[in-house]
Amino acid sequence: MSDNQRQDTVDEQSEKATDSSEHEAAHAGQQEAVEGELEAGEADEAGGDAEQVDDPEALRQRIGELDDALAEAEQRAQDNWEQAVRVRAELENTQRRAQKDVEQAKLQAQEKVINDLLQVKDSLEMGVRAAEDAEADREKLLEGSQLTLKMLDQVFERFEIEELNPQGERFNPEYHEAMSTQPSDEQEPNTVLHVVQKGYRLKERLLRPALVVVAKQGQGASGGDTSGESSSGGDAAS
Repeated sequence: MSDNQRQDTVDEQSEKATDSSEHEAAHAGQQEAVEGELEAGEADEAGGDAEQVDDPEALRQRIGELDDALAEAEQRAQDNWEQAVRVRAELENTQRRAQKDVEQAKLQAQEKVINDLLQVKDSLEMGVRAAEDAEADREKLLEGSQLTLKMLDQVFERFEIEELNPQGERFNPEYHEAMSTQPSDEQEPNTVLHVVQKGYRLKERLLRPALVVVAKQGQGASGGDTSGESSSGGDAAS
């Protein structure tokens, strides 16, 4: 290669290196310009926020919004409190009315019983006045007493009061109370021999047990027990 050719090659490479350096410098300048614009935008935004916070009108508006929210919350709390007070008052009134209704129902039930018993009492008083007469007829007095007893039985029937008269029945500790035991060859053991006092029950509720004497094995039976003694208020021996 001649000297002129070598010189041309060197010049060409030098120009390319120069162009590459200029391109890199231009690119770097563009990047710095973009970064500067971004930083300037962030600074402007921060300045805007600071300006908004420091704006008295914006602060007053925000405080007004908070005051309105507080007033609304207080009003809701007051409404809820008043509603709770009303509900409690209604509940107390309902309880009082229910208690009054129960008491009224009891009084009405008692009035029915008392009105029926008053008729029985009137009949008894008439019988007593008749018996005080020296010339009273015994048969009429007996008839009047029987009518009075019948009236009382009708009262018991209306109110479903059942008489317990277990003569000859099997001893039942749920409805009978054994006053004593007595040997018997005629009745089986644990059978009611005598009713000392009748019992009564209201439907299935026992009002008063029947007081009874209960049979036990007689002395005439083979292997009979002769040692039984009276027992008050206990269950009968089988």
